[in-house]
Amino acid sequence: MIRPTYQFRALFQGTTVPTLEQVVNFDEARQAILAGNIANYDTPTYQARDLDIGSFKRQLAKAIERKNRPPGPFGPEYPLKNGCRSAVGGDWPVDHPILYHDLNNVGMEFQVTEMAKNNIEFNTALSIMKHQMTLLQTAISERV
Repeated sequence: MIRPTYQFRALFQGTTVPTLEQVVNFDEARQAILAGNIANYDTPTYQARDLDIGSFKRQLAKAIERKNRPPGPFGPEYPLKNGCRSAVGGDWPVDHPILYHDLNNVGMEFQVTEMAKNNIEFNTALSIMKHQMTLLQTAISERV
């Protein structure tokens, strides 16, 4: 007998849900780091931090490419695994041209702009994921 969790996992692997899950997890972690930057806006010598967006996007693109590749002679490629945040390599110092007299480099406008962009990406991923779930629910209930 096949375990139900395996059936659900197999059902979701055919959709964009696993990829969207990684995007949502990354955006959630990034939002916390950006909020920490804003919280330390007045802290002397505090250096702004951020996650390496380029590295995350490259790894996500590779995982999507592997997933979309037809199975090879040794079986299918593995889909994107959980824990993409740790694969990104942690948080990185932010390179800003602004350095204040107290050696703090947190630019409030930049941080708020990055939080807004991050929030848009997060909400878009959640919206697409919700749509995928609605499609799956419709397919399962056999309604057209």
